[in-house]
Amino acid sequence: MFYDGLDRRKLLIILGICLVFGLLMTGGFKSILLTLPGVIIAITFHEFAHAWVADKLGDTTPRAQGRLTLNPLSHIDPFGIILLLFANIGWGKPVQINPNNFNSNKSIETCEALVSLAGPVMNIILAFIFMIIYYALYYFVTCPTIILLIIFYIITVNIGLGIFNLLPIPPLDGSKIFARFLPYNAKAWIDRNMQYIYIVFLILWITNVLSWIVSPVISVVFNGMNWLVARIFAIFI
Repeated sequence: MFYDGLDRRKLLIILGICLVFGLLMTGGFKSILLTLPGVIIAITFHEFAHAWVADKLGDTTPRAQGRLTLNPLSHIDPFGIILLLFANIGWGKPVQINPNNFNSNKSIETCEALVSLAGPVMNIILAFIFMIIYYALYYFVTCPTIILLIIFYIITVNIGLGIFNLLPIPPLDGSKIFARFLPYNAKAWIDRNMQYIYIVFLILWITNVLSWIVSPVISVVFNGMNWLVARIFAIFI
């Protein structure tokens, strides 16, 4: 699946190279091409949402760094997106914030949690929008199957990115949301042991433990969204 903003990329290089060559040998380029639009859209809007909410809360750091834009080039990390396409794990360029700049009446911890929450929420909203587009094209427009397939991938990638990032494990967005409710000592312990937590994160991913946890949730969200949009379109067809 996905995570964004990991600053220990070197831990993944050897793994990524092995998986890339493995996929090259088995010929998975069709799947990559179909998934690419979804990956670009998901990461771009995810990072933009972080930047937009930070800006609204008073921190102009993302704006000053050119992150308050929907230009994918401002948000895509080349190595991160390549690894994501080939190995299903990658990242975008992390949006940098300065919590001291928040001028909201909310606490710094709350503001940081809201900024972190913005990315996953944006992905779920995008998935819902593209689910509506999928149904509209399917029922009302003569549309090539490949277009519907690309839209399907956009939906699944966005749901996957959104749900996965809500896990309360560093460096995922969910860890910053969860940290809002942790006592000071627990936060300090996490900060001191961040490098080891990253390693544990990788082990959980490699052993498919994270997939085992997240996949059922993704299925529930996808099926629920599909059911709701189907009911809406049932009114018109």
